[in-house]
Amino acid sequence: MVRPSRSYRVFQGVNGVILSLVVVVTLYPFANIVARSFSGERQIRAGEVTLWPKGFNLTTYKIVFQDSMFWRNYGNTVFYTVVSTVVAMILTTCYAYVLSKKHLKGRTALVGIAVFTMFFTGGLIPNYVLITTLGLKNSVWAIALPNAISVFNLLVMKAFFESLPGELEEAAQIDGLSTYGILLRVVLPLSKAVVATMVLFYSVSFWNSWFSAFLYMDSSDLMPVTVYLRNMILGATGGSNAGAGTEQLSQVGANIQAVTIVLTSLPILCVYPFVQRYFVSGVMLGAVKG
Repeated sequence: MVRPSRSYRVFQGVNGVILSLVVVVTLYPFANIVARSFSGERQIRAGEVTLWPKGFNLTTYKIVFQDSMFWRNYGNTVFYTVVSTVVAMILTTCYAYVLSKKHLKGRTALVGIAVFTMFFTGGLIPNYVLITTLGLKNSVWAIALPNAISVFNLLVMKAFFESLPGELEEAAQIDGLSTYGILLRVVLPLSKAVVATMVLFYSVSFWNSWFSAFLYMDSSDLMPVTVYLRNMILGATGGSNAGAGTEQLSQVGANIQAVTIVLTSLPILCVYPFVQRYFVSGVMLGAVKG
C-alpha cells in the first residue's frame, strides 16, 4: 500500500477545514430559523436567539396546526407539486431527448425556440388572458402547464443525453426496440442521476411557488400552503403593527416567518437524502464494457 505524501495529507487537512467551515456557514442560518420558530416573542425581538430556543413556546405551531384550512392547503400543495412535477418531467425528458439527436431536421430552430423563452415572455396580462380563455383557472393545470418546461433543466438534460454512447442505442435498434423503447429501457435507466436532479429541481420550484396559484385560483380552498402562510404573515404583522393584536397575535407576529420557513422546507429536506445519492453515483458505471 502506497503511503500518501506529506503534501497530499496537508491538502486533505486544508480541504477538510474549508469544507467544515462551509457546512457551518450553511447550517447556521437554518438552525437559527428553527430556534426562532420555537422561541418567545420577547427573546426574538431582543435578539437573544442564536442556535437554541429562548422562552420556548409552541403558540404559532398550535395556531397553524389547529386550522383545518392549513391542512387543506397543504394537501393542495402536495397534489400540485406531484402532478406538476410529473408533467414537467415527461415534457422536459421528451423534448431534451429529441434535441440530443444531431441528425434531427430543424434541431437548431427547436433549440432556438426554447432559448428564446429564457429572455422573452408574453407578459403577465397575456398569460392571464390565455389561461382564462383555455378554461384552466381554478385547476392544477393553471400551475402545471405554464411552468412545465424549464429551459435550464431542458438544456442540462439535453447535454446529458448527448454524452451517452451512441453505440448503446444502435445495439438496441438492432435488437428491435422502437424509439420509445430505447428511451424507456436504455436511456432513462442510465440517466437516473440527471432525472433525480431534475425531479428535485422541479419539485422544489413547484412546492415554493405561490404566485401562479394566487393569480389563477379564486377560492381559498384551492390555494397551496405557501399562500396560506403568506396570508398568515400579513395578518399577524398587520395586526400587531396596528396595535390591535392580542398577546397571542404578538407572539405569532414575532416568529411566524421562522415557522413559515420551517414548515415549507421540512418536506423537501426529508426527500432530499433519498435523491442525493444519485448526485454522486457513477451514472455510466458498467454501462459500457470492453
